[in-house]
Amino acid sequence: MNAAELKNLQAPLKDKYREDPGAAVITLKAQGKAGEGISCKVDTGRAVVEAGLHPATGGNGLLACSGDMLLEALVACAGVTLQAVATANGVELGDAVIRAEGDLDFKGTLGVSKESPVGFKAIRLYFDIGSGASDEQLASLAKLTERYCVVYQTLVKGVNVQTKFNQTK
Repeated sequence: MNAAELKNLQAPLKDKYREDPGAAVITLKAQGKAGEGISCKVDTGRAVVEAGLHPATGGNGLLACSGDMLLEALVACAGVTLQAVATANGVELGDAVIRAEGDLDFKGTLGVSKESPVGFKAIRLYFDIGSGASDEQLASLAKLTERYCVVYQTLVKGVNVQTKFNQTK
């Protein structure tokens, strides 16, 4: 896809959202079902992924780890956003590899230490880009990718999460 094709694809959507801002607000949904043992089967719409405990919390390593899935979502979103930004700006990306690493202290999630936080203490996102782009173009790609990546912005800014437990019969 080139910049003109991307613009033609997105222009009607941008016009629609300018005319009717409410049309741009969409609720994405995910659903899972508690599986056998300690697991949750998540329907991604493309496949069912079974998540379980990380080996550092007693898992056997055969099931997906939700922490890994969070990093994978960040990598996927950042990669797609990078490509869209590069395409829109006419920057040729050769090979681009996006990696994420996150540090967890499992004492928190296992209840061993109340001082240890539950969740990632730090996340690092790396972009290895094989491109003839100038330093200025790469700086612009970085700025715009961070600005428009939904998962990155959600993690950086935080978001209100509400829970509700319903008892069903």
